[in-house]
Formats: sequence, C-alpha cells, structure tokens
Amino acid sequence: MNSSKQSEKNMKNFLFGIDIGGTTVKIGLFDLDGRLLEKREIPTRTEALGKYIMSDIAESAEKLLSSKNTDWSSAAGIGIDVPGPVIGNHYVTRCVNLGWKDIDVSKEMRVLTGVEDIVVVNDAKSAALGEWWMGGHEDCRCAVMITLGTGIGGGVILDGRIINGAFGGAGELSHFPIVPDETEPCACGKYGHLQQYASAEGIVHQFKKKLRSEKKLSVLSDNDHITAKDIIDAARSGDEPAKKIVDDAVKKIAQTMAMITSVIDPELFLIGGGMAEAGDFLLNAIREEFHRLVLFVSENARVELAVMGNEAGIYGAVKSIMNCLKDKNTQC
Repeated sequence: MNSSKQSEKNMKNFLFGIDIGGTTVKIGLFDLDGRLLEKREIPTRTEALGKYIMSDIAESAEKLLSSKNTDWSSAAGIGIDVPGPVIGNHYVTRCVNLGWKDIDVSKEMRVLTGVEDIVVVNDAKSAALGEWWMGGHEDCRCAVMITLGTGIGGGVILDGRIINGAFGGAGELSHFPIVPDETEPCACGKYGHLQQYASAEGIVHQFKKKLRSEKKLSVLSDNDHITAKDIIDAARSGDEPAKKIVDDAVKKIAQTMAMITSVIDPELFLIGGGMAEAGDFLLNAIREEFHRLVLFVSENARVELAVMGNEAGIYGAVKSIMNCLKDKNTQC
C-alpha cells in the first residue's frame, strides 16, 4: 500500500452509534458529520450475564469498517446507549435486561477496539437526544421526551446535551411519584410511580383491576389477552371502563409534565414509544390536559409526537460522542 493510501486509511473518518436493547443491538456507522453510512442489527446474547454482548458488538462493528476497507484506527469515537442508569458517561451499575451489574462499558469497549473516545448513555435519554437532533427540533433550547411503552422512559435535553444529573437519574420519568397513597409496589420497590398507571403494562394492570373490583362490563371483558392497544382502541370507541383507565393515564402523564414544567420550563414535550402509535387520539388528550394544568407562563409549550421511532437511539448515541469530542471540557 502506498503512503497516501496508508495515510487515508489511518485518518479518523468514522463514528459509531450503538443502541443496545434487550433483544437486539443496532449498530450504525456514521461519518464525522453524523450521516448514517451503514447499519446492521444483531441479536443481544443475554446468556451468561451478558458477557458476550460487548465482544459481539465489537466484531460486528469491525465488519462494518472492513466494508469500507479500513479498521479501528479510522474510528474517531463510539457512542453507546444501554437500558439502564449510567454514571459518569461510562459506568453501569445494573442493566437487568442484559444481565449486567457493575460494568465499566467504556473500558471494556476500549480494550476490544483500541478506540480511546467512548461515551455511554441511558437508552431513553439517547432516544430523546436523537429525536431532538434528527426530528427537526434543534431550534428548541430545552426539550423533554416521554416514551410510553412497556415501561416509561424519558430524557431531558438542554442546549443539545443530555441532562444526566448527579447519579444518572435525571429524566427517569417512569418513577415519578404521582400517587402517594398507593399500596401496590412499583417494579422498583417504591410506590405510586407513573409507570404503574400510564405505561402499557400499567394500563393493562389497572384495567384488569377495575374489571375485577367493579364488575364492569366492557367489550374486552371476555378477552384473556388484553393489550394496552386494545384498551386504547376500546376507549376510542366509547367503552366506559377502558375510557376511565385511559383518561386516568392521560391525567397522570399531563400532571407529571406540568410539574416538570414548573422546574425546567421546556419549550417542547415529545411523546414517543409504542403507545404513541395511538396518534392524535392520545396526543390531543395529553395536550389538552397538560394545557389545563400548566402554569399560564408556560402555556405555549408544544406537545408533539416523536417521529424517529426505533432509529432515535443510534442517532442519539452518535450525537453523544459528537458532543463529547466537540466539548473539550467533557471527558469521553
């Protein structure tokens, strides 16, 4: 190989955005401006406490570099998001879905790849950043994303940066204490948290509980496999028990948003996750209740649907490493 080709090969031209989920890992190869060049998806091997996950990622990412006739020497940095709290942009205390406990993700990936600059973020926060960046919201100085899925995720974006807080707990909206006298525990062990009422699992649980306790008749009474979508669709068609549960979830989501507004006053709330596929029916209800509750000075805050879907994570991950490389005061 002549010297010019060798020099070109050794230039740091690429970035990785990696979204680690409990089922699959999405790996995106990007240029330095954040344009997606190639993407692949691999299974998340969670057996043996997830010890194969990092090596699987490194192997698959290296194949993407090989397709560009280069190797790890041309990677300027790696952004990784994980389904759990992250401390100091690198350390994971626990990822239940992956089997991980007390892992320095950056250090492990650095050993596998030789890439020095690596940043690790929570997956919901990463999705929020990716949505803000690629969903056309860069004009907003402050935005909050709420993901309504099996559980509830969230992220706070300020000046294009993820807000993590001192212990990685900023934006953990699923555990917002909304019903102080609740007697049933949340999955975290505490009580009365938002996801107990407004996540997909929470809505199903509350609906079944209502049918049992009040002996209410519903179009779903004989359905043994009720989903949140079933309940939302029934509420849309006017089914009274379903409507009460959905209305309650909407009120609690809007109440949480109003309280968040009194603390950080965002310009924009983005509603994402699988339940957001209910579209305007759910969005308009949340928006109306939010504007009923929010202090008048913040009544112009926008409430919109997220648009990036499952792509948000890899974009948020790569934007995180781009921010890290740009900000000389941040240690990747």
